Amino acid sequence: MAVLPIRITGEPVLHTVAAPVEAVDDELRTLVADMVETMHAAPGVGLAAPQVGVGLRLFVWSFEVADGELSEGVAINPRLWIAPMPLGPLDEEVESEGCLSIPGERFPLRRSPAAILEATDLDGQAFEIRTSGWLARIFQHEYDHLDGVLYADRLAFDEARSLGKVVKRKAWGIPGRSWTPGVDQIEP
Repeated sequence: MAVLPIRITGEPVLHTVAAPVEAVDDELRTLVADMVETMHAAPGVGLAAPQVGVGLRLFVWSFEVADGELSEGVAINPRLWIAPMPLGPLDEEVESEGCLSIPGERFPLRRSPAAILEATDLDGQAFEIRTSGWLARIFQHEYDHLDGVLYADRLAFDEARSLGKVVKRKAWGIPGRSWTPGVDQIEP
């Protein structure tokens, strides 16, 4: 297993719809193992293949859902259904999120409180997870990556403007930028 470089916003693969996975083979299993290692090294709770420069529809996740119970896995060619979005003001404490492809930054973003994930695992077995709270948020965030959407694309105007200034200051937003967990230091 290896820790892979994580692409930073501006890399074309992050802004392109990913292709379906055609076959689960040793190459894909190695990619998934490397993605899991990279996610943990970052540290993060999810990582999509486009974030490591691979334009395929798959993501991994690892999140403690309750009392030490760990939800982790790989979603290959996922489909995601979400509940209607709640109305009202954002709770910046509860509804802020970040992204390994926009490292060190967090902004408030409204997500659906519940989601249903259908996908295939590495054994070719179909599965379904019905969830709410942060795991639902993680699934929505990672699924967006597969459609070429970063959480920054969903931010409200003021937050998007603030993030745009950060991207410009850090010289992101262009192809060729990446960072490797455990090697590169990310400045807040």
